[in-house]
Amino acid sequence: MITKNIVVLPYDVEWQKDFEVIKNELWTVLKDVAIKIEHVGSTSIEGCFAKPIIDIDVVIDNYSMLDSVILKLKQIGYYHEGNFGIYGREAFCYKGKRHFRKHHLYVCPKDSNELKRHIGLRDYLRNNPREVVEYSNIKKEGAIAYPNDIDKYIQHKSYFIEKIYKRLGI
Repeated sequence: MITKNIVVLPYDVEWQKDFEVIKNELWTVLKDVAIKIEHVGSTSIEGCFAKPIIDIDVVIDNYSMLDSVILKLKQIGYYHEGNFGIYGREAFCYKGKRHFRKHHLYVCPKDSNELKRHIGLRDYLRNNPREVVEYSNIKKEGAIAYPNDIDKYIQHKSYFIEKIYKRLGI
């Protein structure tokens, strides 16, 4: 997939505030079917350089809740896109959300490996500031080396992420 202008920025305290605003709207329709809503990805890690896109995981009990979640999210402009070949993570796109920072929305069952990976990496980096510096440097290098190719950018940083997953046993 080709993307124009991959930009990695220094950590911005506004990212957490932006997440809270999005989370509040999501929770208004999901509070009866979701367990919680998690801020994941690099924007959730203080001090980490990131693409300024908020990654959000809506946590549900299990896949039996998915149809209900799809209907409720549709009411506020989100549309189910499927799992893109990654079991345990359902992706959603949106329309009419100009009042929000750009974000990626996923729905994950509470026991899914993808949720464990997202939370595990986030929590590990939150507790290891030196690793945040290393990861930030890798992300900056990748953005410079592959400014228009998201697949190569992701590949560039994947060895670091896989190293953390291995440490965590996930």
